Amino acid sequence: MGCQKHPIFVLMSYYLIMKRLEEISEKLTNWIGTPLSIVVHTFLFIGIFSLKFAGFDTDQILLVLTTAVSLEAIYLSIFIQMSVNRTKESLASVEKDIDEIQEDVDDIQEDVEDIQEDVEDLNEEDEEDEAAESEVIKKIEDIEEKLVLLHKELTKINNKK
Repeated sequence: MGCQKHPIFVLMSYYLIMKRLEEISEKLTNWIGTPLSIVVHTFLFIGIFSLKFAGFDTDQILLVLTTAVSLEAIYLSIFIQMSVNRTKESLASVEKDIDEIQEDVDDIQEDVEDIQEDVEDLNEEDEEDEAAESEVIKKIEDIEEKLVLLHKELTKINNKK
């Protein structure tokens, strides 16, 4: 089996040819949508119609013009379809990115909800701590009042002796 007939070589050649055709068609599609394209087409039509002055028959000129315009229309429709296909692929890629972003947003939303629950739990713990602290302060104040009363009574007892 020769090197040029090896399946890998054939596939690589096919891939390179298709890639080059894709590049050419993309450049042509981009060029056809420019003002320069309008100018070139206008001069081509003027040139074709000026063939009448070179002695060509009108029927022959119209036959060539009709054939050329028909072929151009076929190629233009192919180029348009290729552009549509590229746009479709691009949109599919964007759609995939949007889906991934949506998943990330959903994950972030879940994280925010978890954080919110944690904050609520901390607030509840703070309220419980504040209530317990308030109770301790009240008990200390009660003890302090009792100590003050006890001190007064001791002072009275000492004064009586």
